[in-house]
Amino acid sequence: MGRSLLSHFSMVTYSAPRFASSTRSCGLSIGGYLRRTRIIRQQASGDFRCFCSSVAVSEPVNSESSSSPVRKRIVSGVQPTGSIHLGNYLGAIKNWIRLQDTYETFFFIVDLHAITLQYEAQQLLRATRDTAAIYLACGVDPSKASVFVQSHVRAHVELMWLLSSATPIGWLNRMIQFKEKSRKAGDENVGVALLTYPVLMAADILLYQSDLVPVGEDQKQHLELTRELAERVNYLYGGRKWKKLGGRGGALFKVPEPLIPPTGARIMSLTDGFSKMSKSAPSDQSRINLLDSKDVIANKIKRCKTDAFPGLEFDNAERPECNNLLSIYQLVSGKTKQEVAEECRDMNWGTFKIVLTDALVDHLHPIQVRYEEIISDSSYLDEVLAEGARKAADIADVTVNNVYQAMGFLKR
Repeated sequence: MGRSLLSHFSMVTYSAPRFASSTRSCGLSIGGYLRRTRIIRQQASGDFRCFCSSVAVSEPVNSESSSSPVRKRIVSGVQPTGSIHLGNYLGAIKNWIRLQDTYETFFFIVDLHAITLQYEAQQLLRATRDTAAIYLACGVDPSKASVFVQSHVRAHVELMWLLSSATPIGWLNRMIQFKEKSRKAGDENVGVALLTYPVLMAADILLYQSDLVPVGEDQKQHLELTRELAERVNYLYGGRKWKKLGGRGGALFKVPEPLIPPTGARIMSLTDGFSKMSKSAPSDQSRINLLDSKDVIANKIKRCKTDAFPGLEFDNAERPECNNLLSIYQLVSGKTKQEVAEECRDMNWGTFKIVLTDALVDHLHPIQVRYEEIISDSSYLDEVLAEGARKAADIADVTVNNVYQAMGFLKR
């Protein structure tokens, strides 16, 4: 659990959303579509996770009908399971702050994905509010970005069901995460949601006509199922078929592209430099939670795994923990990689851990103060989430209604 859509962006552009030629808008040529479905079968053994963290939002329009430039829209999210940790923050949330000034941004709490395994209802309720408050405390500005809860926009579930009818079961059976978790828990303890959550993930993205999906370098394959579903549904129901039913014609969905961040997308565990920092790791020692106290942070950094090499350096494959800790320091201090390399080259671990601890405490303290202010004002938080859901629903409802029409449903 604790999956998140990592959202660093290496390039900022503006363009009116548009689709390719009418042939492409229908999805693919038959040959092209079949070739790509073979690709997904080969890649489906990858670990598809909810990066829902990722939906860019724009109503599909033809380029001919839109003369004014439209900002590309981005949506990303984090599960309300466990505590938001430094990896979530530096890999995703911190970068949302930059995005909200350039893109039309929609950030949501993916609570529907949090119930794919056994969970405590009271804990989910509390964690959903906490996660929203942390978004705002970290600097997400509700006057620039929409913040909402996934389950508050019903189109997510509706579109998932429609997409499920077009999703070959073989694509889902090959998901490694489902195989691993079902094997550990046993078939009687695993719900169908664990098998079908990749379809909900696709709905999260396609509802908002994503241009780009922010993912880490290691998560590019997670986007493939969504892309394949978009092309499959466009081919089966879009284009002339949709037009004959009274629709606009063309593509029902944009086929999103991955956007890989230049840095900060992979913050590793404090106990294993080869594993990502994760909410699901059994030891809390492996991560820095955003709400950890000064003493807890100091203790975790003091006990974190290091090595016996002299000095400190980036990018040595034999020193993954060193590279990770230096990267964390670079990101929370705001210094360049070169500045950190020069500053820390001759440090020993004892000295560096004190420097890193101070930098982390200084960086996280204002977030913790703001979080306490927000979580104590429930009416303000409720208002922000309600307004965000209204804005998201305005866009999502257009998409899902188009899909209903193209699939032959009687208009409500």
